[in-house]
Amino acid sequence: MFDTYCGLITHGGGCFSGKDPSKVDRSGAYMCRFAAKNLVANGFAKQCLVSVAYAIGKAEPLMVEAINEKGESLAELAKSKFDFRPKSIIETLDLRKPIYLQTAAYGHFGKNGLPWEKIIDIK
Repeated sequence: MFDTYCGLITHGGGCFSGKDPSKVDRSGAYMCRFAAKNLVANGFAKQCLVSVAYAIGKAEPLMVEAINEKGESLAELAKSKFDFRPKSIIETLDLRKPIYLQTAAYGHFGKNGLPWEKIIDIK
């Protein structure tokens, strides 16, 4: 986890390095990255932290939060632009493809070609 977040972000402690995208420890983190990166790229924030919480057996997240650099909530915007349900995350980011080898070293984020790094128009 430290290779990915450099100690800046908290994590629930699940298996982040597993290869099963149905486990939200990994796919939820990717979707948070995707949402935060796109909120910034589309001019809604200069910095953005997106958090999500799940309960076992529930598709809808218990909580989605997005906070900009001023501490203002962008949660409603994030929820309206991004679907944080596990199946939708898998489909949106195409996580069933064998793309995980490049995440084995030097973290999961900031690497070209990974679907959660893609910039889309959300305006």
